[in-house]
Amino acid sequence: MSDIGGRSFFVATETAAGTNKPTGDLNMDHLEWTKDLNTGVNVIDKQHRRIVDYINQLVDATETGDNESISDVFDGLIDYTITHFTFEEGLQEKAGYEFRSAHQRVHKVFIKKLGEYKKDFDDGNVDAVIQVNRMLRNWLINHIKNDDADYVPAVQKMLGTEKKSGWLSRSLGKFFGGSDA
Repeated sequence: MSDIGGRSFFVATETAAGTNKPTGDLNMDHLEWTKDLNTGVNVIDKQHRRIVDYINQLVDATETGDNESISDVFDGLIDYTITHFTFEEGLQEKAGYEFRSAHQRVHKVFIKKLGEYKKDFDDGNVDAVIQVNRMLRNWLINHIKNDDADYVPAVQKMLGTEKKSGWLSRSLGKFFGGSDA
């Protein structure tokens, strides 16, 4: 890792068997959660922060050059993202969000793309980590600020009339061990 003009960049190197770092230069700094990423739906914001945590874990694993660690984080990111999308789509359905089908298609395309990057990495293309990092940063921020912001009013309206013993409370307890929304 070298520091040029205050930015951290990877310099490709091959290390011990089974470990290598991506080639080329990439700013792999941690992604910071900022208040402008809050949707106003607490449970969704917590899940989005967890995805940011996975992105940062991927940065950390990449810095070690340990392909097994990178692969484990990649798998966790994909699994958690699928769980988040399923939960989010359930909220949209319950709220009667009119563009749920289109939002779900965006999610499916994203999961497919993540899977392609993971396959590329598993096939030995360590540069797939650079590509997925760029894509994750751009896609997540854009998706939260635009696509997710669009459904928030419908979900907030639904949550305002939801009782503590209702569907949301049971779902939160079952999937995420909490009941605040």
